[in-house]
Amino acid sequence: MQTQLSNNLGVEHAVFGFTPFPAVAAAISRAGGFGVLGAVRYTAPDDLKRDLDWIEAHVDGKPYGLDVVMPAKKVEGVTEADVEAMIPEGHRQFVKDTLAKHGVPELADGEASGWRITGWMEQVARTQLDVAFDYPIKLLANALGSPPADVIDRAHEQDVLVAALAGSARHARKHADAGIDIVVAQGYEAGGHTGEIASMVLTPEAVEAVDPLPVLAAGGIGSGQQAAAAFALGAQGVWLGSLWLTTTEAELPSPKLIEKLLAAGSGDTVRSRALTGKPARQLRTEWTDAWDDPQGPGALPMPLQGLLVAEAVSRIQKYEVEPLLGTPVGQIVGRMNSERSVQAVFDDLTRGFEKAVDRINRIAGRSAEQ
Repeated sequence: MQTQLSNNLGVEHAVFGFTPFPAVAAAISRAGGFGVLGAVRYTAPDDLKRDLDWIEAHVDGKPYGLDVVMPAKKVEGVTEADVEAMIPEGHRQFVKDTLAKHGVPELADGEASGWRITGWMEQVARTQLDVAFDYPIKLLANALGSPPADVIDRAHEQDVLVAALAGSARHARKHADAGIDIVVAQGYEAGGHTGEIASMVLTPEAVEAVDPLPVLAAGGIGSGQQAAAAFALGAQGVWLGSLWLTTTEAELPSPKLIEKLLAAGSGDTVRSRALTGKPARQLRTEWTDAWDDPQGPGALPMPLQGLLVAEAVSRIQKYEVEPLLGTPVGQIVGRMNSERSVQAVFDDLTRGFEKAVDRINRIAGRSAEQ
C-alpha cells in the first residue's frame, strides 16, 4: 500500500492512524503506517510532553504526527470560566435529571471530573504546539479545518506537513487556498465530527478539487479492500480512527464499553450533537437519545456542550452505566468484532489489499483479452 505520499514520508504503508492513545500511535508507526496522536485531551503541556517522550522511546525511529483541534479564526481574551458562564441553568438541570434517572453516582469529594473538552481553545492548542514542535513530528493535522496562517508557516519552517479535515469539496478547496499540504476527506460514515457526504462521493470530488495536493480518504474504511477502493478513487492514503479502538494497545476506560463496541453493528451509531455540540458520529445510547429528543432542551453549540457534559461523561464511564455508555465511533464498528493487536490489524489490511488488487487485475486482464 505505497503511494507517492507514503514514500515521501518514509512509511511502508499509506495508512494514517489517528488515535488518542500513545501506545496505539507508536504501534501504528512500528507496523509500517503513520501514527497520529490526538492532542485535544491534553490541557496540561507536561502531560503531552510525557506522552511524546514515550512515543519517541517506542516508535523505533519511525515517523509520526500530531492532531490538534484549532479554530482558524482567533478569539482573544475568552477564558474557560467565561464560556462556563454562558451555559443555561436549564441545560445543567437536564444533565442532573438524566443522570438521576439512570442512578449514576456522584464523583467522590475532590475527585476531578476527568477530560474537559478545552483543547479547542486558542491558548490551549498553542501550548500543545509549543510542546510538539520540540519533537521530530512529520505531520500536523487539524480537525477543525485549516489552522491559522501563522501556525501553517511555523510548521513549514520546521519541515512539518500540514493536513486539514474536510467534509466537502468546497472545504477542501479552502484548505488548499490556505496553504495546507494534505486534505483528509472525511465522509459521513466516519466517527467523531463529520459532515453529510459519503466517502464514495466525497473522495473523488476532493481529489479533483485540490489536484495535485494529496488526499487521504477517511470514513467507513476498515479493510484492505476498502483501502484499495480509496486508492482507486484517487486517494494517496487512508485515514483510520475507529478501527484502533478495540486493539489491545488501546486504553479505553471501560471493559463494558469495549464489549459494546465488539457487539455493535454498522447501524448502531448515530450522528449526534450530544458530546460536543457539533454533529459527531458515536454509539447510539440512551444518552444520545435524550439529547436528540425533540422534547428535550437540545444540545448547546460547541464548545458549551462539551463543557456542560464533561463531568457527566466521566461519571458514566467510571461507573460503567451501560445504557448511557458510549464513545465516538464510525459505521465501521460493525467490523470491529474482536480485540486484536495493531500489528494483527495491519496484517489483515495488507492481505485484504492484495486480494482486492489481484481481483481487479484479473478483471482487467479478462477485459483486455476480450
